[in-house]
Amino acid sequence: MSLTPENVRSLLNSDDFGDRLRAVNQIRALDTEVACELLQVAAADKNTRVRYAAVSQLANLKGCDRAALLPMLRHTLVNDPEPDVQAAAADALGALQLTEAFEDLKTAYETSAEWLVQFSIIAALGELGDPRGFELLQSALASDNELMVTAAIGSLGELRDDRALPLLLGYVDAGDWQIRHRVVQALSQFDNAEAKAAIAQLSQDKSHIVAEAAKAPHSVILRLTAGLQ
Repeated sequence: MSLTPENVRSLLNSDDFGDRLRAVNQIRALDTEVACELLQVAAADKNTRVRYAAVSQLANLKGCDRAALLPMLRHTLVNDPEPDVQAAAADALGALQLTEAFEDLKTAYETSAEWLVQFSIIAALGELGDPRGFELLQSALASDNELMVTAAIGSLGELRDDRALPLLLGYVDAGDWQIRHRVVQALSQFDNAEAKAAIAQLSQDKSHIVAEAAKAPHSVILRLTAGLQ
């Protein structure tokens, strides 16, 4: 069967979920406008794996009509019965910078009992780029889960809000090297003396991975630290 929008649509209507899952994978090869339409169809599929594959793909698909996707992603974030799919919707809302959904993300974070959903929201807030996310990210730093803290640090860096700098500097000496590694990446977003000094310190970190990240020649970090040499 040749790869055409009609054939992919036919697979999406198959009774075999394997056909429908294959259709979602084939959508990647279609034009953006058609892909966006068909992914929205797949996002309402009765099978969790098909819905997850469709919503996840939206996060990486540029050029879609954002206004058309917003209601579907909002609905999925709040109403899908599977946390994996809800988390994928949070990812997509952030990647597509649908700031109109900030309050939906905030409410979902505060009310969900699912760690994965909360984690995905925190990770998405950086890409979302909405300054209203600062307080939510600040609160996530108090989590007992180091993965949540790491995600919050990363998103605070992406947000580039000057209020985040004192918070990030507090993790320069964190015991977990993965947190320090994320701090390097986050601080590279801030072009001021405090950030430069912290990155210079991290370039001598006991963790080879952290030190190399702070000195990486391909990174903006090098430009920030250059003035300190």
